[in-house]
Amino acid sequence: MSGARISALATLRSQIERIETAEVVHQHDRVALGHSEADSALKGGLARAAIHEVFCEGRQGAAATGFVMGLAGRVSARQPLLWVRQDFSELEAGALSMSGLAELGLDPRRVVMVRAADVESALRTSADALACDALGAVVLELWGETRQFDLVASRKLTLAAQGSGVTGLLLRMAAQPLPSTAETRWMLRAAHSPPGSVWSAWGAPVFDAELLRNRHGPCGRWIMEWNCDECQFSEPSTYPQPVAAAPAHRQDPALLQQRRAG
Repeated sequence: MSGARISALATLRSQIERIETAEVVHQHDRVALGHSEADSALKGGLARAAIHEVFCEGRQGAAATGFVMGLAGRVSARQPLLWVRQDFSELEAGALSMSGLAELGLDPRRVVMVRAADVESALRTSADALACDALGAVVLELWGETRQFDLVASRKLTLAAQGSGVTGLLLRMAAQPLPSTAETRWMLRAAHSPPGSVWSAWGAPVFDAELLRNRHGPCGRWIMEWNCDECQFSEPSTYPQPVAAAPAHRQDPALLQQRRAG
């Protein structure tokens, strides 16, 4: 066997050892999302020090962005959050709203935005950021099909996340899922929000979240409501429709019929 092959084999073994060691160290480090069924499928919650993918169709970008913001808020706790976006993403989906973050219950002062000129720059920036243990989470937003994000690039992000303990969230709009090293993969759609209060123009954010890939448990699909005050997901609330009461001044029709028959 040539020296180059021996060196490549040693490097591969070292990478596998790092992955296995990191999985043992971080396997119990999970954060509950708040939705009981989803947390049960995830064996207690979303795994930290791992990569999670969130996919959506192009017209569902706002819902997927809100869902990723919720996940990032849960896993990053009080640590800074780095959000990496392609310039093209901002052209297609618009800029992120800091007031929108605040309305979701997240502190926009903890969010650092990075605009990358292309996919390669976004991947390099995200890999470097995932290696920084001062961050709580890194969000990488990519638009459309990108040949640069392949299995090798996914493995680099996973190794960086496992080495530092930082969680990576990949927001993929208008793209099809491909093989990757992600811990979980989600497909997001918007769901109907419940009616809001009399002084609110809209209700709580509600997501139709389908778990397509789960390395350590079953998959599933749930309606998940985001609680902006408690900053966590939950089962959707029930809102019974009001039923008109019988007028108090009228007699019971059944009793009236009985009297007439007697």
